[in-house]
Amino acid sequence: MSKPFALPPLPYDKSALAPVISAQTLEFHYGKHHQAYIDKLNALVRDTPFEAQSLEEIIVATTDKPERASIFNNAAQAWNHAFYWRSLGARGGGEPGGRLLELIRGSWGDYASFRAQLAKAASEHFGSGWAWVVLDSGRISCMTTANAEVPFTRGRTPLLTIDVWEHAYYLDYQNRRSDHVVAVLDKLVNWRFAEENLESARSDVAMTA
Repeated sequence: MSKPFALPPLPYDKSALAPVISAQTLEFHYGKHHQAYIDKLNALVRDTPFEAQSLEEIIVATTDKPERASIFNNAAQAWNHAFYWRSLGARGGGEPGGRLLELIRGSWGDYASFRAQLAKAASEHFGSGWAWVVLDSGRISCMTTANAEVPFTRGRTPLLTIDVWEHAYYLDYQNRRSDHVVAVLDKLVNWRFAEENLESARSDVAMTA
């Protein structure tokens, strides 16, 4: 049986994010939920042209196509989760630096204002979905997407994400999503990963200019 997609390895041990995100949560979230998206996607694309495409290509090809909703949802969730794991780190949190901080200050005035808006967007998003830090027309912005939706199908470049589906936090925080969001922002967000995505986006723009 062909398996074109595989669960990517975590960039840290399952206990590395505790106590903000417990090893038990990672065991279920990564080992069960993320794996399930991979397995379902493999079953859906088997013996179709999608089997030879990347996750990004599948997402772009199936977005806003109701007849391809199952393929889109599982491909996008596989992509979102792989991106999410890299958005976290055991020694993360706090204020970013470098060009990212310069752009945040240019867009928001200061990091505190940006952080407050990101926390609000993540905490108050209705239902399941994702909170994102994105590059939007040269400015740093916050946005949320519902369910499996992704920013790059809307013309925005994702730099970092926070998962606000209940399975991301319920074992550790029950219904206290805002407490989870604050803890992630203060202790786990991997700004270095966001900076790498920013530099990659700027390089892509320079190459096409």
